[in-house]
Amino acid sequence: MKQIMTTTIAYSHLRFLIAALVVLATFIGCRTAPISGRKQVIMIPEQQEIEMGRQAYEEVLAEEKLSTNRHYIEMVNRVGKRIAAVSGKDDYDWEFRVISSPTMNAFALPGGKVAIYEGIMPICENEAGLAVVMSHEIAHALARHGGERMTQQSIVNGLGRVVEYASRNREQKKRDRIRALYGIGTQYGFTLPYSRKQESEADQIGLMLMARAGYDPTEAPRFWRRFSQQNGEKPPEFMSTHPSDEHRAADLQAMLPEAYKEYESAPEQYALGQPIFTSETLNAGALAKQSPAQSQSPASAATTNKIQPASGSEPPSYPDPFRKYPDPFKK
Repeated sequence: MKQIMTTTIAYSHLRFLIAALVVLATFIGCRTAPISGRKQVIMIPEQQEIEMGRQAYEEVLAEEKLSTNRHYIEMVNRVGKRIAAVSGKDDYDWEFRVISSPTMNAFALPGGKVAIYEGIMPICENEAGLAVVMSHEIAHALARHGGERMTQQSIVNGLGRVVEYASRNREQKKRDRIRALYGIGTQYGFTLPYSRKQESEADQIGLMLMARAGYDPTEAPRFWRRFSQQNGEKPPEFMSTHPSDEHRAADLQAMLPEAYKEYESAPEQYALGQPIFTSETLNAGALAKQSPAQSQSPASAATTNKIQPASGSEPPSYPDPFRKYPDPFKK
């Protein structure tokens, strides 16, 4: 009984410390996310994020094989440029690449560095479906979710050091119990909920971006329904970094009236755009290959931030420029 009371008190203290540190951070570095208007805590300079994103992008391109599918490359650049044009980030050095891999994934890094894996293209079905993917990833970069994750991790680690110091005179068993409670509490009560919030926010921002770029926003919930059929058994949502595909589709469906106003106001309306596969693109001659250097030069990608399968295990990922700080409890 005494152990239970001690553990409960310790957990209450942890909750208080987490809340206090978050409030303190809020006064240090508060900003507002675009479109959603959510208040954010980011203590990382944006230029630092952009430089880290550039370095990570170069790492990916050095390790991955670039696609030589000209149809994919042209479509990704076309859709990417249209989204970039309405992003409000003319200062970004936008670049769009297609990676030759069956992985159903995509990402965008700070500074406008975007990559699409070939494996996601068939699920997109058309330009509007591709716009769903690309606008979602670009939304992560615009909302500076990477810098926000770095800030949150520094909060967790800073609090971890406080907890470690405060429990230094306790018995080893009690210290281990406090560490375990802290790890579980921050993972399920702080880190994962914020990750899902960022994903939902990227869906919201991305939906408005694709509509402003002239793509029919009704394709967004349809894409997520298609995507949900590609995956096997999924973990409970509270254990995942992403909302469930069904949840995402439902949320996007609810946002369609607002998004459709943006679509109707777009200078040009492309509806669903071109299909991914046509009789011409399926013809081997139309997909004649050329060298990656020719097909995806930076100049061709210039303009005038991970769709990830919700499966039973974490999906494959690319080098993350926002690597977590070392665990403060590790010796």
